[in-house]
Amino acid sequence: MDWDKLRIFHAVADAGSLTHAGEVLHLSQSAVSRQIRALEESLNTTLFHRHARGLILTEQGELLFDATSAMSRRLDTAEARIRDSEEEVFGELRVTTTTAFGSLWLVPRLPKLYERYPELKIDLNLEERVLDLPMREADVAIRMKEPSQADLIRRRLMSVRMRLYATPEYLDTVGRPKDVSDLGTHRLICQNTSSFQVAAGASLVQELMSNHVHSLLTVNNYFGVLQGVLANLGVGVLPDYVIQDFPQIERVLPDIESNEVPVFLAFPEELRHSKRIAAFRDFVTDEIIAHRRRLKGDTA
Repeated sequence: MDWDKLRIFHAVADAGSLTHAGEVLHLSQSAVSRQIRALEESLNTTLFHRHARGLILTEQGELLFDATSAMSRRLDTAEARIRDSEEEVFGELRVTTTTAFGSLWLVPRLPKLYERYPELKIDLNLEERVLDLPMREADVAIRMKEPSQADLIRRRLMSVRMRLYATPEYLDTVGRPKDVSDLGTHRLICQNTSSFQVAAGASLVQELMSNHVHSLLTVNNYFGVLQGVLANLGVGVLPDYVIQDFPQIERVLPDIESNEVPVFLAFPEELRHSKRIAAFRDFVTDEIIAHRRRLKGDTA
């Protein structure tokens, strides 16, 4: 179908009048009428019922109008994305990251981002599956390993380690373990080794379980592990970034931790000049730098 005829059809259907559509399109009524007739002939159908008070879509016309409306929305979105890449920060930004990092680190910090850019619309997808950024399943990703997909711009944000934590209330009641063998008298809260998690976390859990832990609570994500720790259920295995927002939680056995896990931010090469991507990237980076400064101040 001819795109120009579809554009004119959409304007007529939206206005309900050849005259009004012509005014919007800067075309004469006769030119608009000719284009509509030509479209109807090409489709071998009638798109409008014509009467004295204007035009009403036929059933076939309504089907076509639904299609052109969807096209119009997508074009509006594309236009907004193009303007966004050149002007100011607004519009939709599709972000994907893991359930734990998204719910426990990113979401609590988003009020600051919205305060800076109130017209930004974030669609946050939290799942362990790695979305295909080049195929535009998301605009930007934060992942616990370097993305392997081609045509991506990558930036290493920070490193994470899984460590042991518990509440002071729990430790005052049950006692503070002095070495790893003492964990046998504690309840261990951790991700199930069969659930999706970084290899470093699974390895640490397997090592800890070898100490004949007498009681165990396994959860399929770190959010559940954190809730178990906060409920004074035991000693939890958690990524260190979680504790930034829960200073009341106490680290247990400081010598025990997982191997280092790198955290990367990535986005498609084609979005290199997007203002939304730059705003989000800079915001996340600023938050990480601020946390590092706070840590240095606490240890000074």
